[in-house]
Amino acid sequence: MNIIIVGAGGVGYSLADSLNSEGHQITLIDPNSDRLNSALEKLDVQGLAGNGVNHDVLLEAGVRSADLLIAVTDQDEVNMLCCLMAKKLSGCQTIARVRNPVYYREIDLIKDELGLSLSINPELSTAGEIFDLIQIPGTMTVESFAKGRVNLIGIRIPQGSPADNLKVSDFPARVSRGTLICILERGDTRRVEIPRGDTVLRAGDSIHIIAPPQELGPLFKKLGFQVKPTRDVMIVGGGRTGYYLAEMLLSSGSRVKIIEKSREICEELSAQLPGAEIICGDAVDRQLLLEEGITGEDVFVPLTDMDEENILLSLYARKISAVRPITKVSTFGFTEVTEELPVGSIVNPKEITAYQILRYVRAMSNSSDSSNIESLYYLANRQVEALEFHIKAESAVTGRPLSELRGKMLPNLLICCIYRNGRAIIPRGNDMLCVGDTVIIVTTAQKLASLNDILKG
Repeated sequence: MNIIIVGAGGVGYSLADSLNSEGHQITLIDPNSDRLNSALEKLDVQGLAGNGVNHDVLLEAGVRSADLLIAVTDQDEVNMLCCLMAKKLSGCQTIARVRNPVYYREIDLIKDELGLSLSINPELSTAGEIFDLIQIPGTMTVESFAKGRVNLIGIRIPQGSPADNLKVSDFPARVSRGTLICILERGDTRRVEIPRGDTVLRAGDSIHIIAPPQELGPLFKKLGFQVKPTRDVMIVGGGRTGYYLAEMLLSSGSRVKIIEKSREICEELSAQLPGAEIICGDAVDRQLLLEEGITGEDVFVPLTDMDEENILLSLYARKISAVRPITKVSTFGFTEVTEELPVGSIVNPKEITAYQILRYVRAMSNSSDSSNIESLYYLANRQVEALEFHIKAESAVTGRPLSELRGKMLPNLLICCIYRNGRAIIPRGNDMLCVGDTVIIVTTAQKLASLNDILKG
């Protein structure tokens, strides 16, 4: 596909890199020539310096022959106008990053009026991911499938766990029958693999387990995690992500404290979130954190605009208390470094935004196929993809026992769950894929756009 991306910053750069690697023709537009040239030096894509709202700039970028325009600048108004102009000039599909809560409350109307195919709110999506992590204590990552009815959770096996020195094939009988280990990352070598039945787990390994929500409580207890309900959450930073997260937590019954430096923002939050305790101050002041009771909190979430500050705050919180940190890190490319630090779970708003758009592009690529891609997540430092497909018609993969398909499937690929008629099925050899099923797979292969792509050739 021919894709125009307006905005060569973090999200735009990551999208251009990922979409280009999947074989799409990419044109980057950015008014900042230095930022654009920096991206073009690293990427094999076309570029154009200019304003994406400008009629002539869009025409020069080839909007009339484009399949999709994605506007991800830092300004909502620019993104929406870019999409409007592209729609008027060519009728191509459009995606806009829209972050302002005022706009997002009216997003359905805005999408209709501007003809947007998709709108992305990074702060709302990030808050939702953090909320899921808070609701499932003990996890490093949580990815949801089948509209939240199936979870793929990432955990690190603790010392003394019953899973230590256990074969993967013995995991259901010894730990939890309704679950399946899908991904293994060795704690000593960081090597990632799709485990086999004879693979032996060790303490310190990171594993991803697929399970329905009702299985998670018993699973954590069996694995040796000390899990307690989350009641008290301290948030540092009263920006949009903090606001959305606090709103979610309050509606779930949690007690919320927000520490924010700006008095003006504190006053706004006090009016918007009457159920939250708003503290005006600088969280870098360690005495303030102690006075406000960080040692008694269950979860600590630093959401400032500075990655370094968020990391330092989480390190300090872990040093002085048993609080569980969840750390926002927006910089690309340092996941493998930050994962080694004791800063709890890490969320990256730019990656979340990029993945949502990549999922949509994959779905566009196979819109006429027998299966729709519903979800796409990158795991284990982008070495593994987890995908969700909805089967809408008979195909080469339906109506045949999985034992028959296995020899014909790509290597390092696992069908890890079938969701059918309200029930999550951990598949066995005699199970079959049927029309109407939701199917979840994990794979080290890239660029899968259709469920049929799991077959060799």
